[in-house]
Amino acid sequence: MVVILKPGVTTEKRNQLINWLNAQNLQVHISEGAQYTVLGLVGDTAHTDMDLIASLDIVDSVKQVSDPFKRCNRKFHPDDSVISVGDLQVGGGNFTVIAGPCSVESEEQIVAVAKAVKASGATMLRGGAFKPRTSPYDFQGLKADGLELLKTARAETGLPIVTEIVSLADIDLFEDIDVIQVGARSMQNFELLKELGHISKPILLKRGLSATLKELLMSCEYIMAGGNEQIILCERGIRTYSDYTRNTLDLSAVPMLHELSHLPVIVDPSHATGLSRLVRPMAMAATACGADGLIIEVHNDPLHALCDGAQSLRPEEFDSLMKDLDALRKVVLK
Repeated sequence: MVVILKPGVTTEKRNQLINWLNAQNLQVHISEGAQYTVLGLVGDTAHTDMDLIASLDIVDSVKQVSDPFKRCNRKFHPDDSVISVGDLQVGGGNFTVIAGPCSVESEEQIVAVAKAVKASGATMLRGGAFKPRTSPYDFQGLKADGLELLKTARAETGLPIVTEIVSLADIDLFEDIDVIQVGARSMQNFELLKELGHISKPILLKRGLSATLKELLMSCEYIMAGGNEQIILCERGIRTYSDYTRNTLDLSAVPMLHELSHLPVIVDPSHATGLSRLVRPMAMAATACGADGLIIEVHNDPLHALCDGAQSLRPEEFDSLMKDLDALRKVVLK
């Protein structure tokens, strides 16, 4: 249920209503919009007298929210959320490009790629230190050492770092990481999501391999229910009958998620296609359909990459793409 207050309601009257709602065993989520204040009610509202609330002189309207996801619902928070990562802002009209290798392999590699993507206009650095792989025999990442190398690259370039967590046991290692990524395989690791809800740090939540949008938003709700509302959603392709690409990039998810939720949505064309030659057209398409940003894999030597070299752009290819994206956005934003 959401309670929309009239413009100009005093803080005293608003707090009186909130205190009364709390006394009904309801949690109140406050969203200050450009014109209206929205109170999102979480809990058992079955016995709440909607007519009584609607009759109050400070209330504009009362609406039921039938969707199971509440806090990430646009009805709870009509205006776009903007997620701060240091001095950077994700969402709200800002376009964010996160770039870097699939996995951190060495200090020389990660620093070189970081410098290259920054020079081309990337605003954050991605790189995997912990790598969940389909085969137990594949490279699993440098783990804690990889995190330290990412911090070295951040010190060299100033780029905030984005990297994936795969286990609750490692959460203390991520204290100095700027954005924690929850990968597709962990989207429904609910114990991990609960713990991430208790920290004050941006979370990049990727859609699962076969997850519906509702399932993605319910996973988001697990994090937000713990108190952490700094979430960036990521569409990275889903598994379908396609036999020529790694996954199928569901670009319809971008406008649909914007309609359903107030959170920013970025797109990963690298994992979606698995082929470097398809990254550019899918990145352009994602930008044109309203994505708030992109996360792209870039490697200085894809042929010898320890992980996902086939889908990685070379630095010069990434630089060319960034120029094309800049030109495209000037057209799209007109």
